Amino acid sequence: MSLPTAAEFTRRGVADHRKPLAGWCLGAVAYVTLIAAIYPSLAGSGSLDKLVQSYPDVLKTLFGISGSGSLGSGAGFLDAELFSFMLPLLVLVLAIGSGARTFAGEEDAGRLELLLAYPVRRRSSVLAKGLAVAVEVLAVCACTGIAIGVLSPIFDLGLSTGRVAQAISGLALLGLLFAWLALAVGAVTGNRGLAVALPAGLAVAGYLVSGLHSLAGWLDPFRLLSAFWWTGTAPLQHGIRGWGALVVALAAVIALLAGAALVGRRDLEVP
Repeated sequence: MSLPTAAEFTRRGVADHRKPLAGWCLGAVAYVTLIAAIYPSLAGSGSLDKLVQSYPDVLKTLFGISGSGSLGSGAGFLDAELFSFMLPLLVLVLAIGSGARTFAGEEDAGRLELLLAYPVRRRSSVLAKGLAVAVEVLAVCACTGIAIGVLSPIFDLGLSTGRVAQAISGLALLGLLFAWLALAVGAVTGNRGLAVALPAGLAVAGYLVSGLHSLAGWLDPFRLLSAFWWTGTAPLQHGIRGWGALVVALAAVIALLAGAALVGRRDLEVP
């Protein structure tokens, strides 16, 4: 029997959580289907736009509705109902939970020392597990994107395939950034609570800054620290910022590489 390699760590990481991952994928598809099925009964009535006009500016801006076009269109409706809050929330809960479960969660369970006793360098194991977490995030995002593409003609959403791909790409990048940040914090500190709390806190702060910086001038300089601002709002209507997506992707890679580099400084009494 051959000893585990870094690639084997990735395979096992995905295989060990295949059932929960299937549940996440099915849940995401079910929620998207429910929202899409509601659209035909509201399309063209103008009731949504009239309702939104009565909302305070802070709510419209926070949820990416202000200036994003009509909610009577399929793209506007899904931007407001899915991509402004619920889908990022779903993906980030999965991403941060999966990232924190790796290393920090295994250390809490007493499995980490056994895992790292194999002839695989620590940084390689971090990178391998980072790939496994990425597979989970990308799987949920891919299922969501496929569901939206399939449902668009069924419910006459009129969505552009290119814009759907951009929206899902932005969502996946956000998931990868916070998943790898949670993994890195857990690998470096061994504290699962911190591995959840720090990325979650940064995600909440980034979301608020991205949504409110145009109304609160003092927040404007901080928008550059928000991954949500870099990817942009209303992706089904306006797409995502290509250069912004590159910034988020670079930040995600840096977080993972930092975790891989720093984990070697911990005293775990293993190679």
